[in-house]
Amino acid sequence: MGMDVTHGKAGRPDARRTAGLAAGAIGVVYGDIGTSPLYAVQECFNPDHGLAVSPPEVMGIASLILWSLIIVVTLKYILFVMQADNRGEGGILALLALAGEATRKGRQGMGLVLILGLFGAALFFGDGMITPAISVLSAVEGMDVATPAFHDYVIPLTLAILIGLFWIQAHGTAKIGALFAPVMSVWFLTLAVLGVAQILHHPAILAAINPYWGAVFLIDHGWQAFVVLGSVVLSVTGGEALY
Repeated sequence: MGMDVTHGKAGRPDARRTAGLAAGAIGVVYGDIGTSPLYAVQECFNPDHGLAVSPPEVMGIASLILWSLIIVVTLKYILFVMQADNRGEGGILALLALAGEATRKGRQGMGLVLILGLFGAALFFGDGMITPAISVLSAVEGMDVATPAFHDYVIPLTLAILIGLFWIQAHGTAKIGALFAPVMSVWFLTLAVLGVAQILHHPAILAAINPYWGAVFLIDHGWQAFVVLGSVVLSVTGGEALY
């Protein structure tokens, strides 16, 4: 991931440092991706979209989310984008520097590269503002689902959590990673257990692996499907943290 790994006397990677980097990745990178379904699925069935909660629609949405993760996160980022590192560094600015070196067409070519770089940075900045707020809000709203008694405390609790997170963030991303690595490990384990349990009760959902259901959903719902795609794409927010 573009990070330097300390080597021991025998030239082997320092196991402790490697484990620390892996834990940080779980807490920051995969933690971001792993919490996205919290609000993606909920937003897909937002009443404003007028989408019925019925088996065909659920299969279609599940298929679209699954293949969005496969195409954007696995194929785009892991197999393609992450190969374009700049001396081990990643990110839109590193990519901009690489593009600048590859562009030998004078000021006009560099101007286009600069505009694309600024546009990409703006998208990343917007995602960085939206994702934490929606993720925390969606998680806290879960208490409101459990009992209406928490309804008046959803916004204050969300603000308190966000302020605390950004206060810790100011002391370094490594602290965030160390703090959330065990939390996200438990989160993913819980998702796996609950997911397997639900699959055993409703094994038909495994058919959503077939992209056919996503294609049928897009064809049958037309413009409505296009609007819902704006919610489906929320499931891949956090993928850019890989880079």
